[in-house]
Amino acid sequence: MSVFTVEIDKCDCQVIHEEVVEEVRKQMPEEEILLNLADLFKVFSDSTRVKILCALQHSNMCVCDIAALLGMTKSAISHQLRILRQTRLVKYRRDGKVLYYSLDDDHVGNVFAQGLLHVREK
Repeated sequence: MSVFTVEIDKCDCQVIHEEVVEEVRKQMPEEEILLNLADLFKVFSDSTRVKILCALQHSNMCVCDIAALLGMTKSAISHQLRILRQTRLVKYRRDGKVLYYSLDDDHVGNVFAQGLLHVREK
């Protein structure tokens, strides 16, 4: 049986670099903004929502098309789209009785693309 040692990253420094701490403190967003950002990132924690965002990067789609693409019910897709709308990640436009969903703006596509680049890195 072999014994493995685990190195834990820790800082043995006892000195607080006050000027660094103060400079960063000035640049930190307000608490409410950080909470909203945390909520935004929580939305990305569901694979169905990520698949919907991926699909909408390629084309505007209605609920029926998204449901067919993902092999899910329209009800399940509508539920996820509601969450994505509430966090302003997607929007829709009405064409008669059909709602076409799209990414809310370029920022959403950029966040998604950056995340995809990050997970594909080796």
